[in-house]
Amino acid sequence: MRYYYYDSITDFLSKDHTTVLGNLSEKNNYNLTIEQRNTWLEEIVILKDILRSYSGKGSLWIEYSIPRLGRRIDVVVLIEGCVFLLEFKIGAREYNSVDIEQVWDYALDLKNFHEESHKLSIFPILIASEAKNNGIGTFVPFDDGVYFPICTNREGLSEVIKKGLFFADKKEVDDYMWGISRYAPTPTIIEAAMSLYNSHSVEDITRSDASAENLSITSKYVMDVIEEAKKNSNKAICFVTGVPGAGKTLVGLNIATQQSGKDEDAPAVYLSGNGPLVKVLREALTRDKVKRDKEQGLRVTKKEVSSKIEAFIQNVHHYRDACLEGTIIENGEIKPDLDYFRTEKNRDKSYAPIDHVAIFDEAQRAWTKEQTASFMAQKKGKIGFPYSESEYLISCLDRHDDWAVIVCLVGGGQEINKGEAGISEWIEALNRKYQNWHIHISDRLSDDEYMNGLVLSELSDRKNVWVKSELHLAVSMRSFRAEKLSGFVHALLNLEIEKSKLLYKDLTRYPIVLTRNIEKAKKWLKQKARGSERYGMVVSSNAYRLKPLAIDVRVQPDTVSWFLNDKDDIRSSCFLEDVATEFDVQGLELDWVCVVWDGDLRYGKQSWQTFSFVGNKWQNINKKERKRYLINAYRVLLTRARQGMVICVPEGNSEDYTRQPEFYDGVYNYLKEIGIEDI
Repeated sequence: MRYYYYDSITDFLSKDHTTVLGNLSEKNNYNLTIEQRNTWLEEIVILKDILRSYSGKGSLWIEYSIPRLGRRIDVVVLIEGCVFLLEFKIGAREYNSVDIEQVWDYALDLKNFHEESHKLSIFPILIASEAKNNGIGTFVPFDDGVYFPICTNREGLSEVIKKGLFFADKKEVDDYMWGISRYAPTPTIIEAAMSLYNSHSVEDITRSDASAENLSITSKYVMDVIEEAKKNSNKAICFVTGVPGAGKTLVGLNIATQQSGKDEDAPAVYLSGNGPLVKVLREALTRDKVKRDKEQGLRVTKKEVSSKIEAFIQNVHHYRDACLEGTIIENGEIKPDLDYFRTEKNRDKSYAPIDHVAIFDEAQRAWTKEQTASFMAQKKGKIGFPYSESEYLISCLDRHDDWAVIVCLVGGGQEINKGEAGISEWIEALNRKYQNWHIHISDRLSDDEYMNGLVLSELSDRKNVWVKSELHLAVSMRSFRAEKLSGFVHALLNLEIEKSKLLYKDLTRYPIVLTRNIEKAKKWLKQKARGSERYGMVVSSNAYRLKPLAIDVRVQPDTVSWFLNDKDDIRSSCFLEDVATEFDVQGLELDWVCVVWDGDLRYGKQSWQTFSFVGNKWQNINKKERKRYLINAYRVLLTRARQGMVICVPEGNSEDYTRQPEFYDGVYNYLKEIGIEDI
């Protein structure tokens, strides 16, 4: 249910306490604790007292759901088109910052994603029932009509609502339609993972527009492939493509949760070679699950919860290494070591992975044969390893005697590491050894950014190949404000000046600003962020000459703490001390980002000039592949922000031969020419 209780203020006042409590209890999906029962009763008493003056003027909802955040607002009161969000802390004597952030997050969520709230004034109110009455304070609205959170006790709540109605811009609203309004969010990948893991569907937590429809269609297509493979005992591989931020990872997590939830004997595993992403998602899910269980009175330990989540989300390299157990290399093939398994029965149980469905995120980053063989020889003692990472991962799922499905989530133009094979190696591996596998492939794999458009021609002679538009995610949903951001960044990095200018003008709700002063950039971030919105600084992994700005790229951040810890933690992104590189942030995002641009990528004579810092000087990067990696690094950095970003291009220093002003001026002038405003 969207809410546990809804009524007009008039009807609510006419009902006794036990009737309202009974309605709440009936809709409650959890065990009703004494503490929750008493809290609801106290809230009902307070509401009946303060709302008497508003009989006939509005409605209220108790326990109103915010799916994106996986939480419920204690009470929403709608009076004369003004939305009052009431977060009660019964018995509390102080106003805690985490509670203030919580109610602010509710307000921002409704303003941005709840259609009937877009044009309404929203008042987030924290009620610490036993706190001292220090007065109401000032009512400060932001440009979007969301007011700064107001803290009060039970006695002051009535006056807060009265003054809020005095200040607010009142609107005519259909109260019932507000309660069932379309909720159209764009969650962060962390929020999405938590919601999906807690049994929400992809439809619950995404916008009800083209992007959400696209996600649902793609997820359904892949789930149908899984059902067909299981029914007919065949093996299949799906290639899902998408623009940056379109939700490839979300689709992968959605398929993994759906399949694992419906078939315990054939679970799915979500795999990624992106170590920071795996660590952050695991820790976020663990923290959230522990918190939820404890709120329901369950006794759990973090270790118990994390062990289950670690089986669900795995680092693809660890999964790969686990499948090495009990194998030998013989005649250029990886085979089971019968001395290890002892019997055929034991081999059948242990040689094939438990998972019948494996989702490989960022499949284009799988290693080449040379890179894989080098790693296996040096780190695992496997001399003469015969496969690329792609072929080896296919071989692991091919060990099943009955059926298996691989889902490859493919990003174009995102290779940023040495030894990444791109999508071509997957296709070549399938053609070399796995002719019996069915292939379902996105129709966009014919685009230039995927294997130079040669993918479909490589599959022209195969049977059981389906080319489907359903497997492409065409709409970016990373930012609810910037559907065209990826196109703008693509044009910017391709040096398409006129196209960049036009696309920049379309980013009306997504501020992109420019500065040459790092302190101005930090101030801008702090002014923009509200509630628990996250912000931070990102730089290229080649940005070695930002040290004079107190940015040392060689100091590796604790990625989990950087993305998840509170703002007052010095390891947090919001503390603005540690910076993250493209390797830390790929696949993840922040609300507000400062991209600090170093002299590794310079603009001159209508072309990009690429450099690496070696020893004590910059050296030209001449290899085409390494040039592409560097430009792709900036592509990643420039698409990490959900709500807006500031680009800081330092002025350089004429007295420092490694930071000459001309190293930076070209980029600054190029961005200015596009139209980006200097703050």
